Amino acid sequence: MGLLDRIGSPADVRALSPGQVRALAAEIRRYLVDQVSRTGGHLGPNLGVVELTIALHRVFDSPRDTLVFDTGHQAYVHKLLTGRQDFGRLRRSGGLSGYPSRAESPHDVVENSHASTALSWADGIARANALGRRGDRHVVAVVGDGALTGGMAWEALNNIADGADRRLVVVVNDNGRSYAPTIGGLALHLDALRTTRGYETVLSWGRQALRRSGPPGRAAYDALHGLKKGIKDAVAPQGMFEDLGLKYVGPVDGHDEAAVEFALRRARSFGGPVIVHVITEKGRGYTPAEQDVADRFHAVGQIHPETGLPVAPSRFGWTGVFADEVVRIGRRRPDVVAITAAMLQPVGLAPFAEAFPDRTFDVGIAEQHAVTTAAGMAFAGLHPVVAVYATFLNRAFDQVLMDVGLHRAGVTFVLDRAGLTGDDGPSHNGVWDMAVLGVVPGLRLAAPRDEDTLRAALRAAVDVDDAPTVVRYPKGALTEPLPAVDDADGVDVLARHAGPDGARSVLVCGIGAMVRTALALGELLAQHGLAVTVVDPRWVLPVPAALVKLVGEHDHAVTLEDGVREGGIGSAVGLRARDAGIATPVQAFGVPRRYLEHASRDELLTGLRLTAPDVARDVLAALGATA
Repeated sequence: MGLLDRIGSPADVRALSPGQVRALAAEIRRYLVDQVSRTGGHLGPNLGVVELTIALHRVFDSPRDTLVFDTGHQAYVHKLLTGRQDFGRLRRSGGLSGYPSRAESPHDVVENSHASTALSWADGIARANALGRRGDRHVVAVVGDGALTGGMAWEALNNIADGADRRLVVVVNDNGRSYAPTIGGLALHLDALRTTRGYETVLSWGRQALRRSGPPGRAAYDALHGLKKGIKDAVAPQGMFEDLGLKYVGPVDGHDEAAVEFALRRARSFGGPVIVHVITEKGRGYTPAEQDVADRFHAVGQIHPETGLPVAPSRFGWTGVFADEVVRIGRRRPDVVAITAAMLQPVGLAPFAEAFPDRTFDVGIAEQHAVTTAAGMAFAGLHPVVAVYATFLNRAFDQVLMDVGLHRAGVTFVLDRAGLTGDDGPSHNGVWDMAVLGVVPGLRLAAPRDEDTLRAALRAAVDVDDAPTVVRYPKGALTEPLPAVDDADGVDVLARHAGPDGARSVLVCGIGAMVRTALALGELLAQHGLAVTVVDPRWVLPVPAALVKLVGEHDHAVTLEDGVREGGIGSAVGLRARDAGIATPVQAFGVPRRYLEHASRDELLTGLRLTAPDVARDVLAALGATA
């Protein structure tokens, strides 16, 4: 029986001796590598915060003291120390979430896995504690250096600094990376903190020199004072935090548990806002992760724990097609530039950056800035391609609407992992984009179904210079090609089932990743004596006039999408049909307006009744037929 087996709560962690703490840290690392290699998950970030998390639970009394993890993908160790040690179904239906989850434990507070939000949460909780006369309670926000590149974090710091009476500790977990090396002025600032010796050490040399030279005069004291000020400005850039009114402690070796614990106790005793700067190494203790420069171990699928290599190599996927095609476009179009928000590798822009380093811009975790700087680039004659996960564009909707849309800027947004992504839970499902972006005047959105339509959509998108364009595609491997059998004024016809004489006709419209389901649905409906046409409009916003015309040519219409149903493409098709005086009912199938728990995509589709057999039963019921 190991030490980890005896940890049922943070109280058990506080009872450990220093030697046991070191042994527990080593045991946790072995456990994480063993378990996450089987299930997949965020391995590197958690290996980097083992000692830090242990120290947090030894110094603070969770849940009485509130611990908030920014992004939350580094909370696996926190789960282990709060009694959740069954990682067998991590990120799978019925198992532990890959992020903090209130349903799992009172020790979890913030479930949102979007970055740069923890400081605002912590500020709000600390203010409530102060008003509620709970001044003996602490709030601790653990935020990575990558998350500090987000503007919201600095809005929060500005307000936190104005709260001398609030017991709030900000732990900056500085590993120099988010998904990739942290960029920008903040990264340079933290790098200086990491690599310079404390200015007091340098001053001690000056004092020793004065003592050796005899009794110091006024001029010597003035010189020492000037030296102190100059050295502090030069080699103690913590002044940036101190100038905000925040006490600064650090930098501290994040893998020396005793040192981290000492720093946290100092911060806890201060009684006001404190920054504790902790230096950690992502992937610490796992050789494949320590030696990896591409950050492949930030999040992994199933891997061989000995080597870190995938158990099953990934098939060529949607992201790979985008990566290849955008480089081709870049060679043809010198005005095309690429922008991403700390996601260069995950969204497939690394090959573009290698080919065109001067035309690639990683702005950090700053989606709002990414969108508006793209609008500025478009005004100045460039065509920016902004590549982010679909879920993260939510954070910049105002900028899409008012900076890009209003100004008719030629900006292309490429949304990776659109639709149901599953394993990472409610905040990572990219199901909102089509409904949200549908209200932006002039915006055009494509949902390709396979490699050829993705490449074609990208080429068409960058040719639009007077409006925003969007190309969305799902997570994972590519499907087999799905060629059209006919063209209906720009709408692809994928299948026609004639049906017997006098049969009622049904139009089935598949959107993006749901096209394959639409084809299966068409076959099932045809088996019930219906005449079925299966189509894919490819460009779904604005709703093509040809698609509306097809609706009017059938007795019943069905739309299938893996975005939210209310306000989605099906809703828009039905509205346009009614506006055109078409009486054909449009039956829209999509994701309900609710947050979805973590599960595989297939499990989610089954649970939402978005499989072909389930939809066929509902369509037949609407038609009054027997399933």
